Amino acid sequence: MAGGLVALLDDVAVLARAAAASIDDIGAGAAKAGAKAAGVVVDDAAVTPQYVRSLAAERELPIIKRIALGSLRNKFFIILPAMLLLSQFVPWLLTPILMLGGAYLCYEGAEKVWAKIAHHDAHGAGEEKVQDETTLVSGAVRTDLILSAEIMVISLNEVINEAFWSRLAILAVVAVVITVMVYGVVALIVKMDDAGLRLSQRSGAVATFGRGLVRAMPVVLTVLTVVGTAAMLWVGGHILLLGTNELNLHFLYEAVHHVEVAAHDSTGALGGLVGWLVNTVASAILGLIVGALVVLVMTLTLHRRKSKPAAATAAATTRTDATIPAPPSRAAQRRDAPADRAPRG
Repeated sequence: MAGGLVALLDDVAVLARAAAASIDDIGAGAAKAGAKAAGVVVDDAAVTPQYVRSLAAERELPIIKRIALGSLRNKFFIILPAMLLLSQFVPWLLTPILMLGGAYLCYEGAEKVWAKIAHHDAHGAGEEKVQDETTLVSGAVRTDLILSAEIMVISLNEVINEAFWSRLAILAVVAVVITVMVYGVVALIVKMDDAGLRLSQRSGAVATFGRGLVRAMPVVLTVLTVVGTAAMLWVGGHILLLGTNELNLHFLYEAVHHVEVAAHDSTGALGGLVGWLVNTVASAILGLIVGALVVLVMTLTLHRRKSKPAAATAAATTRTDATIPAPPSRAAQRRDAPADRAPRG
């Protein structure tokens, strides 16, 4: 009896160690996968505050909560099943899909750069349009679907060699952690100025700190936008660089790798950092070039087709306004009225 109990306890200890090792593997895999998706995560955190900036302060957190729940639904009910099925049955499709996501990242980053140069908003975010909350949440969740798909595909590519259930667990952890992180940061950002305003109404150092928070809000959003744009170009370009190499188009990858190795070998103790910087800058330049080409194609095709109906509508409105005379003013009506009209009363 005692021997059986000892054997059972030993089996339980073995299972516990195996479970702990599995949890460690899942945690390590999730950290590795999430790190590669950092550029999209920063962009997601930079984009989302735009959806709540026209709302009343008391509605900001409830709307962010609804968008976060929509993001989790996107990840668990649409993206995660699709990614797992692809990785299980047609894994060769993942590299082209990942490259499409990388090209989209390059397009988004290049469009933001062009918007800054041309002094206009790339997505019309500067227009203050009051929308009902359902429409606003739906639009934010649709945008999140694209960004979340990129995050999950990038993460999956890092753990593609894991077993099916390990991939499932790792991607589930990535989905939850990234969603909580992104929308937690968004909630902090959008409430930072409110907290600063309340603190500024107190006295002494607390009031000074509160005023600093209020002044820091635009700076934080600007830094997030710049970092997000740079990260999108870098991550998107790096995805394309690796993807072309996996598709047996080696010249780009080999050229960058050759320069990276040369920089690494010539800088001694700083070789690792310098080599990484060379690869990062080269990836960002590639991302900017590809993104600029996509922006040019979109401008010459899709955006031009969209602008034609709008221009035709504006021209028709102008012609209608020109041909239909404006109604006479009340003063003119009284002036032109017949003089012999019988007075009232």
